[in-house]
Amino acid sequence: MGNYTREQILQMAEEEDVEFIRLQFTDMFGTLKNIAVTARELPRALDDQCIVDGSCIAGIASEAESDMYLHPDPDTFTILPWRPQQGKVARMLCDICRPDGSPYENSSRYILRKTVATAEKEGYSCYIDPECEFFLFHIDDNGMPTTVTHEKAGYLDISPLDLGENARRDMVLNLEEMGFEVESSHHETAPAQHEIDFRYGEMEKMADCIMTFKMAVRTIAKRHGLHATFMPKPRAEVNGSGMHIHFSLFKNGRNIFENPKAPGELSEEAYHFVGGLLAHSREMALVTNPLVNSYKRLVPGYEAPTELTWTMNNQNSLVRIARVPETRIELRSPDASANPYLVFAVCLAAGLDGIKRKLYPTKASNRSLSQSDQKAMNIENLPENLSEAIALFEQSNWVKDILGRKFCEEYAAAKKKEWQEYTRQVTQWEVEQYLYRI
Repeated sequence: MGNYTREQILQMAEEEDVEFIRLQFTDMFGTLKNIAVTARELPRALDDQCIVDGSCIAGIASEAESDMYLHPDPDTFTILPWRPQQGKVARMLCDICRPDGSPYENSSRYILRKTVATAEKEGYSCYIDPECEFFLFHIDDNGMPTTVTHEKAGYLDISPLDLGENARRDMVLNLEEMGFEVESSHHETAPAQHEIDFRYGEMEKMADCIMTFKMAVRTIAKRHGLHATFMPKPRAEVNGSGMHIHFSLFKNGRNIFENPKAPGELSEEAYHFVGGLLAHSREMALVTNPLVNSYKRLVPGYEAPTELTWTMNNQNSLVRIARVPETRIELRSPDASANPYLVFAVCLAAGLDGIKRKLYPTKASNRSLSQSDQKAMNIENLPENLSEAIALFEQSNWVKDILGRKFCEEYAAAKKKEWQEYTRQVTQWEVEQYLYRI
């Protein structure tokens, strides 16, 4: 991906024999959508003339005027390397706009852009480095995904223990062919669990990157006869998958998390940024951890955060300070089922609110705390389930200021429906516990 003009895109499409162009955008919940146009229609698409019917799209469906226009972002033009090499397929990510050309204010990409612009007005530039974990499972005889794996590999293991190594390598090669800077890839702690890491970048660029990454990972996995899932906790007995986010905050070209007067120590701004993340983590949990299943990952014993503490090495802490290659602040609660545009927006706003209000975090915790310790130190936990997260989200005026009141109302209503549907299910655990005894 690069800085392209309209003319350059038309020229590349012709020279590369591009036959189809996918115009992609993200709905309220972070699901990638698209319409495809032929190369003949590319000039019309670049003139912002392509319309989608928003009446069936989450986040738009309630609009009185459902027709929305797609405004392609030329910088996101890239050819999909896994598609045929004759009559190639390219894609561009799009902004959702109203018929008069104004941005649709409930678009998650626009919400992030607006939040970043607010930070830039205050002189801040934020760079992030997300770590996306996922599982590679077998598919059944009908081609349907399972949670079955035959491998026993663990952290940083290689083949023949790591049965997904070839698929992961293919994912990296395809991503690099699309212009992404992949820093590393490896097998994670749980069997069949993997991670691919990117070079850090600006927030909107990295949110775009994650959306493309998830599409590529699923597609390449299918070519290898596997199913890739970013579900936070597909198996109860092993670690879940997160999307840890490393933050670097710059002002006047300087990483302000580093103390200029005492190298190796945190600055006051760093403490305040951590304080903001901790202060707002409960009310923004519905964004960072949006599924019923998200909260089955956030339990003790599986290297997932539960305590609203910060640390250098405590796996139960929400925030960790990383010092390689420079001081960064890592938020460990988000998972990749979330909409990355919304996650980055609320996280940046929370950290900057901490700096603005000079919030200090609790004392650093380098060990897991007992309930009595937490009570004595007045330390809270993340929400225990989706229902609690919904209640905290709805009570928060701060979240409404960041995301917009109408957006929050629609988002919460959808999540309430999800929770209600879940509570009516009869699970296999209930059958095994009660059917034969009662």
